[in-house]
Amino acid sequence: MTQRSWSVLGVPSSAAAHGPGLEKGPAALRAAGLLDVLRAHGLGAVDAGDLDEAVWRSHRAPGALNDVERVADGVARVRDAVQDELSAGRVPLVLGGECTVTVGVVAAAVAVHDDVGLVYVDGGQDLFTVVEHPEEPIADATGVAHLLDLPGASPVLAGVGPRRPLLDARRLVFAGFSDDEEDEAGRVPAARVPAAEVTADPEAAGRRALAAVGDVPLVLHVDVDVLDFFALPAADVPAFGRGLVPDELERLVRVVAGHPRLVAVTLVEFNPDHGGAGTARALVELLGRALGRS
Repeated sequence: MTQRSWSVLGVPSSAAAHGPGLEKGPAALRAAGLLDVLRAHGLGAVDAGDLDEAVWRSHRAPGALNDVERVADGVARVRDAVQDELSAGRVPLVLGGECTVTVGVVAAAVAVHDDVGLVYVDGGQDLFTVVEHPEEPIADATGVAHLLDLPGASPVLAGVGPRRPLLDARRLVFAGFSDDEEDEAGRVPAARVPAAEVTADPEAAGRRALAAVGDVPLVLHVDVDVLDFFALPAADVPAFGRGLVPDELERLVRVVAGHPRLVAVTLVEFNPDHGGAGTARALVELLGRALGRS
């Protein structure tokens, strides 16, 4: 794997989530030995610290996402912090927090590199908008809709980067999803590698994802809800009896993270209240093996 300088940046936020809990994720991963494990696997990782904590609250207006102004402010803080890491020549491993973290990461990558691709390893596709789901106005499931600036996206969240849309759908690959109901009409021309294909051959699935995104600076998003909750109880919103097992996720991530132009990785949606210290340690070891050089 290409020699890189890494940093670890925590985003202890549940502001965009369905409730509190995700804000505890970065601290739990550090307590489980993340920095030591990364270094043991040959990664020269420095700790970039945490952004300010933001805990979920009920704060909404009709027709708007819950607490959208605070969510957008948090995403802007992620953007600024990640841009600093990229400008310093480091590859940030960004620990969430919710899926909206990736909006800030992509915004920073676009500001630095302009043409950016995204491999979105996630149990869903996060294409919802508040217009489509007014009964559940949670920003957590809308991240990609805002990256693509789809109709119904919140202007304050879609506008956190240097352009709208931030991402070209042809530079987007959904990988590992087990819920394909978010884009029934096929309105988003992204490549798709569903969970069944990853399970059949994780390495081939990773190569297919990289071929689809192309030779551009790459952001890798990993949501732990891509895992079967029975196999590893990590996700904030569990998926029971479907999705990947940890070995399949590790093998997929290893291939994608081997892209020579990888610029950032996000790990999101880990709720330590669910699985405890054992689950945190399992995630840390998975990351070390998947990202490491030894």
